[in-house]
Amino acid sequence: MRLLWLFAILILGTGFYFHENEDPKDKYPQDYFRSPINSTIRLSGTFGELRPNHFHAGIDIKGKIGLPLVSIADGYVQRIKIQSGGYGKVLYIQHPNGYTSVYAHLHRFAPELEAYVKSEQYRQQKFELELFPEANRFPFKKGQSIGKMGTTGRSYGPHLHFEIRDSQTEQPINPLLFGIQIKDKIEPKLHQIKIYQLNDKHETTGTRTKDIKKGKYGYYVGGDTLYIPAWRAGFALKTYDHMNGASNWNGVYSIKMYVDEVLKHHFRMEKFGFRETRYINAHMDYEEQIEHKSYFNRCFRLRGNQLGSYPVLVDDGVVQLYQDRAQKIRMVAEDLHGNKSEVSFHVKRAKEVKTPPSKTFNFLLPYSEASVIDQPDAFIHFPKGTLYEDLYLNYHSSYENSKNVYSPVLHLMDYTIPVHQFYTLGLKSKNLPDSLKSKAFIAYCQKDNTIQSQGGIWKEDYLTAEVRDLGDFSIMVDTEAPIIKPLNFKSNMRGYNVASFKVKDNYETARNVAYLNINGYIDGKWVLFEYDAKNDKITHRFEADLPKGKHQLRLIVRDNRGNEAVFEQGFER
Repeated sequence: MRLLWLFAILILGTGFYFHENEDPKDKYPQDYFRSPINSTIRLSGTFGELRPNHFHAGIDIKGKIGLPLVSIADGYVQRIKIQSGGYGKVLYIQHPNGYTSVYAHLHRFAPELEAYVKSEQYRQQKFELELFPEANRFPFKKGQSIGKMGTTGRSYGPHLHFEIRDSQTEQPINPLLFGIQIKDKIEPKLHQIKIYQLNDKHETTGTRTKDIKKGKYGYYVGGDTLYIPAWRAGFALKTYDHMNGASNWNGVYSIKMYVDEVLKHHFRMEKFGFRETRYINAHMDYEEQIEHKSYFNRCFRLRGNQLGSYPVLVDDGVVQLYQDRAQKIRMVAEDLHGNKSEVSFHVKRAKEVKTPPSKTFNFLLPYSEASVIDQPDAFIHFPKGTLYEDLYLNYHSSYENSKNVYSPVLHLMDYTIPVHQFYTLGLKSKNLPDSLKSKAFIAYCQKDNTIQSQGGIWKEDYLTAEVRDLGDFSIMVDTEAPIIKPLNFKSNMRGYNVASFKVKDNYETARNVAYLNINGYIDGKWVLFEYDAKNDKITHRFEADLPKGKHQLRLIVRDNRGNEAVFEQGFER
């Protein structure tokens, strides 16, 4: 076996290479887990499909609010989390065979869990929390109800986001590898290929896109032989999976690329680590996703991409081109149930290889090293691993007379270049009064020209923040309090079970920056308001022990810069 492995490396070149015919299902128990619902599973999202900034870590099961959800095996509640965004109300059940099941976006937990969560929310006086009950405090049997399907958190329709994780590593694993059955007899659909002209550093010097067409005998690319004006090339495939009983366009399980029938690149969504998930921005064509919401799977590896989902990766998937010899490229997309589609075409090097125009830059930042830029108006530290490729940075700043801008505007390339991890950005202020320093924040100008607050703390003369985008930054000031608008609240609340309000701030915040702090009081006593961030809505359900008569409601909403809005009004129950 060792000799065969060494032989494969010698023949195929450098890169990762495992046995092509291994079946990941052989690694996982097939009869241990049952379905988390009692009806037919229909999926609106597949494991590992491409999403903005992350791979999808589970499967999305379609349904309606209130659909009963059950434990997939015997186990106990290991973790409960409540979020205004993200997974919303989410439950983690640990099973004795070494796996943990995850149920997200729940409408309600089982009654005993609801009571426990609510008591903790009142004890800690906060809506968002994370709880780790002692082992076996909340045991569940296989098939026992654990809650109801919902749409809490960052969910835009009723569904169950369902995961199975390795309990030790917390790596999510494709749930369909555990024998959970769905009906799927439909093959993936192929839409486009993208061709990348590459230099000797595997940097892109030009691109073009070709439509994939479907004819009587399968998929094809018009022209058959593609002439590419470069010495080497990379390819990407736009493809989506489909399945019975659902109209959604989902991610595929596997993509293989063969060059003259030798497997050169294989992407397979068996499992991944959460530390790897942002490598999606190197796996897919980031600019296509940002600019056109178009998802292309690269079949070649950017050098800073450390994703471990490539069982076969030879020479980074880069194809050497020849002028006197056509090579056959065959790309195969497959779902987990063996339905597959493929397209073939030939490539040759064009007679004329164009020299790309020279880059305009004033800093070269290697992807494999940390970099520091120390300028009179800004300080930037890029840790090692921030970039996927060497960055030819065109750095400059400009002065604007815009109202509420208190620094030069720093221009760091643009938003179409992905950044893997947070880097430190510090800006010096200009004409900022001392009285406003506590209200200052680093502002990021987004694609749609709206401002996103990156927060910020003062370190000597610099306002600093941890940011994870490239583009335009400046110092701005926020002195405006959030808004509180009654939706279902008035002086006469007799006969009403809930009170609700719209709460919103003037600036969006980055995900690593706190948004709103919300506290509500009835007759001076803290009460629970559930926060739905996607709808900017908070809701209080009146307690059964609230006596009839007159009461006083007080709401305090504070933003990231300490601006505070207060709503106070009497009501009668």
